[in-house]
Amino acid sequence: MTATETHGAIDAVWRIESPRIIAGVMRVVRDVGLAEELAQDALVAALEQWPESGVPRNPGAWLMTIAKRKAIDLVRRKENYQRKLAELGHDLETTGEGVEDEVDAALDGDIEDDLLRLVFTACHPVLSTEARVALTLRLLGGLKTDEIARAFLVPEATIAQRIVRAKRTLAKAEVPYEVPAGPELAERLSSVLEVIYLVFNEGYSATAGDDWMRPALCDEALRLGRVLAGLMPKEPEVHGLVALMEIQASRAAARTAPDGTPVLLLDQDRSRWDRLLIRRGLVALETAGELGDAPGPYLLQAAIAACHARARTADYTDWFRIAELYGVLVQITSSPVVELNRAVAVSMAAGPAAGLELVDGLRDEPALQGYHLLPSVRGDLLAKLGRYDEARDEFDLAASLTRNERERSMLLERSAAAARGDVR
Repeated sequence: MTATETHGAIDAVWRIESPRIIAGVMRVVRDVGLAEELAQDALVAALEQWPESGVPRNPGAWLMTIAKRKAIDLVRRKENYQRKLAELGHDLETTGEGVEDEVDAALDGDIEDDLLRLVFTACHPVLSTEARVALTLRLLGGLKTDEIARAFLVPEATIAQRIVRAKRTLAKAEVPYEVPAGPELAERLSSVLEVIYLVFNEGYSATAGDDWMRPALCDEALRLGRVLAGLMPKEPEVHGLVALMEIQASRAAARTAPDGTPVLLLDQDRSRWDRLLIRRGLVALETAGELGDAPGPYLLQAAIAACHARARTADYTDWFRIAELYGVLVQITSSPVVELNRAVAVSMAAGPAAGLELVDGLRDEPALQGYHLLPSVRGDLLAKLGRYDEARDEFDLAASLTRNERERSMLLERSAAAARGDVR
């Protein structure tokens, strides 16, 4: 294996194994920043040794062993190692005898429990949303700082600062390395799901830049969602989110033309939808439905996505059912964006005039001021009603508000079509 191939193998192994290594070390050191440093030390050791010795048969275990030794060395060096070890529930001799055995036992525990604790630590509400996203992608996604920066089109230094501040905030707040119980679990779980959902959405419809989608982010979010579903198999909303992402991701190949131009849902070639992802999504949706009494927001969104997935063509879409589901979702979330989506569904089920009436009721909604999809939807409905001049103005406004270049080009094309009176 060449040096280039070895480094490629190391990158691949690190992306998969780093969350488990960090989670295992975190149980000992109780500091997310320190745990990541020790795991990174193991990565450096791999970069130094594997090009000479070759990739081990079990590279994940090799990395864990190195990280374990470094954790042992750290505990031994600490003047207050007795207090650290007492946190593990043991009383050792001051000579340090048994340190290695005790740390071994801690690191060889249930790694799935440790991963779950790491998820809830990285997504703790004490952090800002931006910090949670960055830290989650770094610790659980295995992404490097520059990769996260490129994905969100912000300077690498900005992401680095967010990660550093996040670690400091967690340490200062003394956030416990645990999965909460009782009512706190629901609150914290919603934070975890929100982070994964935000990552997926940014990949699915990029808010800025030249690309309509960023598939790598979708893949990371879906991977994290699947991991979480395995760790929390009895939580319906976890399965609901996974179902939503599986079904949405199934459309990826059909969402852009060969030149990168966006293709809207009703215009997509459904033969290009990934049937395996759809089947996986429908199974996850069924699991979510069996686990919960009242549907949550992710389950409802997945049910809406399933309506599209089950329709052989756009004409077969059950818009009445979609509008009904959005109505339930509005009651749960009170979200103006959901209201806007419901208006679209109503327009498809009952005609553009009915949809426009709902959209016009949202024009003064503070949360939608500056939201480009409001004038975009309104322009579409006006065009369908033959009010082309008004539609053109709305498309122009939407184009001025979006930060995504592909979307801006599409909206300007629709504006030009409205000026010609040929928007369908």
